[in-house]
Amino acid sequence: MRRNKGYDPDTIQSYRDKLTALGTSWVMDPTDEPSDEYAHFYFIGIHEGAEVIFDTVMYTLRLQHESELFEIAEQRASEHFPEYRKIALEQDNDVNSDPVDEEIGLYIAEVIAELEEEESVKVKEHVDMDINTDFGIALEVGLHRERITPGDIDKFVKDFRDDTIRLDENLYSFQSDEDAE
Repeated sequence: MRRNKGYDPDTIQSYRDKLTALGTSWVMDPTDEPSDEYAHFYFIGIHEGAEVIFDTVMYTLRLQHESELFEIAEQRASEHFPEYRKIALEQDNDVNSDPVDEEIGLYIAEVIAELEEEESVKVKEHVDMDINTDFGIALEVGLHRERITPGDIDKFVKDFRDDTIRLDENLYSFQSDEDAE
């Protein structure tokens, strides 16, 4: 059985040294580009009495909502267009587009618009933990914010460590910003 390095005292000390040098309680994952609505970071905490590194992704509920809409639309497209899976795989390797690709794209856009109009997809704040990972403990955090800021991350890490996280239990649905362009 392979040992999870996120529990290893030497690995934890290495992270502690980085955090001390930065003067912060968390460090961004250097391999994953953050955005206004997404951040991937690490912090040290306690789980079941043991120190561990938490490998955390934090995102806005709007981003989660868009992702879930697209996932449903892709599923429907694959049911409606049997060739969709094959085309999706080919598109990863080829930038050419043909009329079938355009028809599928329009279908996906229509499904998303319909789901938005009906407010079929609702999301709420959450913290999901996965202890069965290759490194430390994985956390997925969805927050009802316009953007994810360093202050949001600071507050989350502090509240997580203090076991004082308060999540908004309301369900939210979002509309696309078609006028934003």
